[in-house]
Amino acid sequence: MLRIFGRWLLLVLVAGLALQLFFVLRVLSMRWIDPQSTSFERSEMWQLAAQSEKAFVWKQQWLPYSQISDNMKRAVIASEDGDFAYHDGVEWDAIEKAWQRNTKAEQQAVKRSQRTGKVIPPKIVGGSTITQQLAKNLFFTGERTFLRKGQEFVVTFALEAFLPKERILEIYLNSVELGTGVFGVEAAAQHYYRKSATKLSAYEAARLAVMLPRPKFFEKTPNSAYLSSRAQTIAARMADAELP
Repeated sequence: MLRIFGRWLLLVLVAGLALQLFFVLRVLSMRWIDPQSTSFERSEMWQLAAQSEKAFVWKQQWLPYSQISDNMKRAVIASEDGDFAYHDGVEWDAIEKAWQRNTKAEQQAVKRSQRTGKVIPPKIVGGSTITQQLAKNLFFTGERTFLRKGQEFVVTFALEAFLPKERILEIYLNSVELGTGVFGVEAAAQHYYRKSATKLSAYEAARLAVMLPRPKFFEKTPNSAYLSSRAQTIAARMADAELP
């Protein structure tokens, strides 16, 4: 029995190491090869195909790092990850603060549900860096498990180890979701402003950056007071955003 268990354990370990090697090699290849799609994009496309009775359009157009407006780069950094140019992929303090806030939010949600008799989901905030967000989008879906989070850390450190910061930001900006079937800042700039991401103004870039956590919601509510106010705040911070 112990021998059989040992063999199974060895097989699991070998499979786990093989999976890590697969991720590392995929990340390494991205130093030279632009990813055609991400796991998140494919998942979204399957959902849209299942929900829509008519054909949908996948809007995405790759734009080299040098051609993306610095306004867009600075806006995303100012909005999502102010220390992007300096950290090693993970902001541990931000993760700890997000954990504390989420725990408090979950406790408050339980109390509201008990008081009202309705199930009210908590408002969960993230502490992920741009590199972590890219790692998640490249290879994983939206599930939240400790195993998936641990795997995300492995890919995050691989991205930081094998790709320069400029390349990480380039892939992120070309694959991030900014609307229903709209992926990447070039497609988003064309979709919302009828111009290239090369020519985005500071305020236009800031509005796109603010949309990132909830792009489909803000796509349907373009006149949101929060979107405009938050975009003005981000635009004011952009001068201090350090590019890699």
